[in-house]
Amino acid sequence: MNRRDRRVPPLEPLKGFVEAARTLSFTRAATALHLSQSAVSRQVQTLEQALGVRLFERGVRELRLTTAGRRLFTAAAEWLDHYGRLADEFDRRELRRPITVTASIGIAALWLVPRLSAFQAAHPEIDVRIAAGNRILDLARDGIDLAIRYCRDQDAPPGARRLFGESVVPVASPALAIQRIDRDTLPQLVLLEFDEPGYPWLRWDDWLAAMELDQVAPAGRLEFSHYDQLIQAAVAGHGVAIGRAELVDRMTRSGQLRALGCDRRKVEGRGFWLILPPAPRREEIDHFAAWVCAEAEEAVAAAAADEGLGPASRDDHGGGA
Repeated sequence: MNRRDRRVPPLEPLKGFVEAARTLSFTRAATALHLSQSAVSRQVQTLEQALGVRLFERGVRELRLTTAGRRLFTAAAEWLDHYGRLADEFDRRELRRPITVTASIGIAALWLVPRLSAFQAAHPEIDVRIAAGNRILDLARDGIDLAIRYCRDQDAPPGARRLFGESVVPVASPALAIQRIDRDTLPQLVLLEFDEPGYPWLRWDDWLAAMELDQVAPAGRLEFSHYDQLIQAAVAGHGVAIGRAELVDRMTRSGQLRALGCDRRKVEGRGFWLILPPAPRREEIDHFAAWVCAEAEEAVAAAAADEGLGPASRDDHGGGA
């Protein structure tokens, strides 16, 4: 033990000293600390003996700080206040480790984040961190607890839970006041284009060809590199988007968007999957996974009801839950 260690005075008496210095009364300090007056007096004496200085001038009816006492009070009161605030902060946070969820920007913005308030209401004791990005992260290497990924069904890793498939349909803001896309309306429309060649079913060329409108020029095109921005542009009335039905279902049900008079197309062999780390895992992760699966089942059921389909005719489900 070095000299500095030997000179550190006992810390417990500091509380009695600081309160006595604050009130200039052993009696009032004892009341504040729920101690006896003699206990506070002993704490101060212990501190004076450890430091080798007098901290108080004791009169018959008066208690005054010495020069050493004032110096110690200034330092100790500030430290104890800071220590108390820090302890309160630790107590509020309970040193909770959040669960980290990764998802693509589009899935996070359009499907996950709008539903998070329901999870927070059900589990206020669990903190959640959303790591949104289009780069595929490795759960173990990157410190991720769960992932929601869109992929080909055959590429889903073992143990993954299928949330729902994908279907697409043109959507627009009701403010555009159009019911369908045809030769009369297309020249008046701006087409919102997803600038991603790997997703031809989300680009307008295939749709226009299927509707035999590929020779009709739209009023214009706006291209977006992020799908969520494209959908927000549609909500704002800037044009017509190809909606990923499962991601924009809340917007169509709330009236922010309206599906136009086109058949909904199912994208075969692809879907949205929940990826979990192997068991055993933290209880909070399983709570979040169960909630995501329940939300997915509810969304699929609502979409089926919108289409007038019964449960027996649906092939998508919150699988593996």
